[in-house]
Amino acid sequence: MMLRLSTFFIFLTLQTSAQKMDTTFLQKLLESKPELFGKILQHPTKNEVQILYTQINRDNKNIPHFRPHSFNLNPKRYFYPASTVKLPTLIFALEKANQLKIKSIKKASMQTDSAFAGQTKVSVDTSAENGLPSIQNYIKKVLLVSDNDAYNRLYEFVGREEINQKLKKYGLNHSRIVSRLAVGDGGESAKHTNPIEFYIGKNSIYKQATQVDANDYPMQMDYMLQGKGYLDANDKLINSPFDFSTKNVFAITDQQEVLKRLLFPKIYPSSAQFQLKKEDYQLIYKYMSMYPTESKHPTYNQPEYWPAFAKLLFYGSAKDAIINPNIRIFNKYGDSYGYNIDNAYIIDFKNKIEFMLTVVIQSNEDGIYNDNKYEYETVTLPFLKNLGQVIYQQEKIR
Repeated sequence: MMLRLSTFFIFLTLQTSAQKMDTTFLQKLLESKPELFGKILQHPTKNEVQILYTQINRDNKNIPHFRPHSFNLNPKRYFYPASTVKLPTLIFALEKANQLKIKSIKKASMQTDSAFAGQTKVSVDTSAENGLPSIQNYIKKVLLVSDNDAYNRLYEFVGREEINQKLKKYGLNHSRIVSRLAVGDGGESAKHTNPIEFYIGKNSIYKQATQVDANDYPMQMDYMLQGKGYLDANDKLINSPFDFSTKNVFAITDQQEVLKRLLFPKIYPSSAQFQLKKEDYQLIYKYMSMYPTESKHPTYNQPEYWPAFAKLLFYGSAKDAIINPNIRIFNKYGDSYGYNIDNAYIIDFKNKIEFMLTVVIQSNEDGIYNDNKYEYETVTLPFLKNLGQVIYQQEKIR
């Protein structure tokens, strides 16, 4: 199936069309389901809801035509993007590997050293079939279960400056990626990346020195100060708003643009396409749509992981979800600070349904950050599950 998917996406004809953004359809759809969305609609700004839904209609020549619909969409209003920043980062890692033109570098042993305060080394990866870290295996881990360390190693390989140059190159002007994840990264440590060396057997094929990004990436956005307090590194309550002004930014519109450019490359001129090879697309499509329990290397077993582990927009957090065999979901999700985000392309091969859906929602009732008291299970995840399924049912009848 995955090879067929690759061919399906990559070799679409260049011609396409997009229509003007509709801002009423989703509002009416949500209002028609008060039992599912009524509480959220009472205060959508409180829950930071933003939705971008794009219908995909194909003509008799199989040319896709895109019709976008939005709800509460505002690229100037800040939300924490969490792990969704991993998708462009892994794409840029593959681009960099291609630019180096070194045979087998994506599968080569990637030995990460340390050279700055807080940096850590990596020489083994027990999840890999050969026990060694590599660009390719890190990408698998990011796409399957959103592995934080795997993302951090790709961030270090590409380098912060190049990541942000690439964001601008592709017109992702409401975004910045300025730090590693889940290691307290920030300030000078985020600007410094580790030295890395690649090996085939005992032979070194590429050596990369530490990189330092001298740039800052200031962005003026609303709602970068949030809540009424937070727990600091010592778990002490600080009674002032939590400051997101130095953290990653990845707007909903930019997220879906990355997904669209990845899945429909041929609708863009060659100069605007990601600089990926056919096998790169195949790798991403395969593991982006794979359920964790389908993977052999790396292996993710129940109960820690479950089939629908990463597919928030259709299955939520349901560990016992019955997987629809006709549907594949190509997505990258994120969750942190009470935010749940999912950026997904959903395709039903049997019913010939396909659409893109990118959503953010937050719930932090006590207004305190870093206390691990967020309403994921009762508010945000049910919302994503219900929204994905309602949109899917709407697609079946339109």
